[in-house]
Amino acid sequence: MAQTTADPTPTTSARRPPSGIGGLLGLGIAVAVLVAAGLTALTGSRPVENLGLPDPGTLTTIGLPAVRAIAEVCAVLAIGFLLLAAFFVAPQRSGYLDVAGYRGVRAASYAAAGWAVSALLLVPLSAADALGRPVVDVLDPGLLISVIPKLADAMAWLLTAIVALLLLVACRLVLSWGWTVVTFGLALLGPLPVALTGHSAAGGSHDVATNSLVLHILAASLWVGGLVAVLSLAVARADDDGVALGVAVRRFSRVAFWCWVVLAATGVLNALVRVSPADLIGSTYGALLLGKTLALLVLGALGYLHRRHTVDAAGRGERAALLRLGGVEVLLMLATIGLAVALGRSAPPASDAAPPSRTEVVLGYDLDGPPTLARLAFDWRFDLIFGTAAVLMALLYLLGVRRLRARGDAWKPGRTAAWLCGCAVLLIATSSGLGKYSPAMFSVHMGTHMMLSMLTPILLVLGAPVTLMLRALPVAGRGNPPGPREWLLAAVHSPVARFVTHPLFSLPVFVGSYYALYFSNLFGWALNEHWAHVAMNLHFLLAGLIFFWPVIGVDPSPRRLPPVVRLAVVFISVPFHAFFGVALMGADTVIGEQFYRSLALPWVTDPLVDQKLGGGLAWASGEVPLLLVIVALLIQWSRHDERSARRDDRRADADGDADLKAYNEMLRRLARGGGPSGASEKNLEDPPDDASHDERRVEGPSAGREPAGASGIGAGERPRDIPSTD
Repeated sequence: MAQTTADPTPTTSARRPPSGIGGLLGLGIAVAVLVAAGLTALTGSRPVENLGLPDPGTLTTIGLPAVRAIAEVCAVLAIGFLLLAAFFVAPQRSGYLDVAGYRGVRAASYAAAGWAVSALLLVPLSAADALGRPVVDVLDPGLLISVIPKLADAMAWLLTAIVALLLLVACRLVLSWGWTVVTFGLALLGPLPVALTGHSAAGGSHDVATNSLVLHILAASLWVGGLVAVLSLAVARADDDGVALGVAVRRFSRVAFWCWVVLAATGVLNALVRVSPADLIGSTYGALLLGKTLALLVLGALGYLHRRHTVDAAGRGERAALLRLGGVEVLLMLATIGLAVALGRSAPPASDAAPPSRTEVVLGYDLDGPPTLARLAFDWRFDLIFGTAAVLMALLYLLGVRRLRARGDAWKPGRTAAWLCGCAVLLIATSSGLGKYSPAMFSVHMGTHMMLSMLTPILLVLGAPVTLMLRALPVAGRGNPPGPREWLLAAVHSPVARFVTHPLFSLPVFVGSYYALYFSNLFGWALNEHWAHVAMNLHFLLAGLIFFWPVIGVDPSPRRLPPVVRLAVVFISVPFHAFFGVALMGADTVIGEQFYRSLALPWVTDPLVDQKLGGGLAWASGEVPLLLVIVALLIQWSRHDERSARRDDRRADADGDADLKAYNEMLRRLARGGGPSGASEKNLEDPPDDASHDERRVEGPSAGREPAGASGIGAGERPRDIPSTD
């Protein structure tokens, strides 16, 4: 239950971490360390052993997986406790965290501290493992500074340590619910650097393997960490009526189910990329993979038992079954983390297939030939991140429309069509032949860039998704923790949303990022990294959304711009787009030349010609959507005026045109030499709308003249009397 006090600092009892969960976590971390180090020692495998590097020693060989197991356990704990504080328990009505939320953030700070320390320890351990030298030999600061940028694993752990340290500081400072959500988002960034290195980031199909691994790790973090956080809530709230615990358990149960589905799907997909089914038997990698699969199935069965027996019981205040079953599940989860660490330390079995081509090594797949119209349309390679997002967005939107129609509410078909078309464009731009050829050819890349930053956002904002969600999602109700509808309202009205949708921010980001990306070395560097390609696509999409939402969107916006300002913003962006395309067509140097020439695609004989083609596409495909936006804005402006006129007419019919009567009375006072007073003064401050709206009803002059110097009417001019509509 949300407290009514506005005190931002909970009581002293809230500062104490739950005592009953500490022993379980200590045992679970010990199990994870033993499994990771023990299996690594038993298998005797190292990821770089095939390179012929010497053994770095027992301390590195055993210490690295042990410390990594601690780091990954601390990571999931930090994410899970912040998930609890942000979405599973209610804040105070003042917006500050309640006792349970404050406990969760404090527990996350302890986990972040352990995460940061273990990640820092993994920097020299990873360097020693990669160099094949004892860890004591690489502790020299000068050597570490010189080799860390060259070693992907060491650099990834350094970035992880930085994120964990920032998370630690944020957790010690945050007191409000809004900043807790931001801190939770920061925590989700922590596992990404390590997820983007290792087995999945190299070799064939590394695009699919990397995307699936990112989803796999995030799902595991939410599931494992969320369960530990819910169990800590059950222990800490042993004296209340169980209402808050029941809400938290029900919410976690829904999250856990979908996390298990994502884990199963991405795990199978990643395994198929790394190893063939025939190699599962008889190889160390296959045995560890089968063990992890078995653990996932057992955890799924335990989750089913939770849904059957403990979710409803927790709402009634019965915690015993939840704690017993949850404790067993946590121990198995942490043991599985140790198993996953050992799996990451073992190399996949060697394949008898031909060595991959240069294109497959760089892109993750081969290209069958030049990008003909048929290949661009039908040669698909599904993007696990953007393709999945497009499909889910379309399905969830249709479910929302179905819910509205089921209760008799109407929803404009044009909005549905716009949203579905936007999802289709997103899917085509990232998963069709366009998405497949985009990393290899600048011209195709520029086409997908324009689709993601221009066409897709325009269609999506015209679909009014925020309005649909606000109408379809249920209200949490008084006394209940805020739900998805309340979270959405808080996000729309947040200072962050107001800032990013301000034209002084959204316009430079939308237009300026073109120049910052392509006319610097940033694009050439990003071409070599798959994660950078994903980040570029995400940036294009988000930049377009924050630009077009307040300009053309029909949803409630954090910053409602007048129609004339919207037109001005669009007109300002047009010449920048045109100049960008012209600059690309007139450039004499190839952007990302080293990368494109290294691919040596036989149908791209001159990368500069392909770049000029991309510039032409940017110029043509960029201007057409902007012109369509201008036309749509003019139509919206016209409809806005019509609605305002109808609203004024209805108000006049309801109150007998009181505003016009008051305005006419003010004019008579001015004509007689008197000043405005009372309500007439208010109308004098804002007469243009009413006056211009009803000017067509002027019938004749009134008696008398206006005093010289009166506001709004020239000296010596006879004022016009505006009759009422009675």
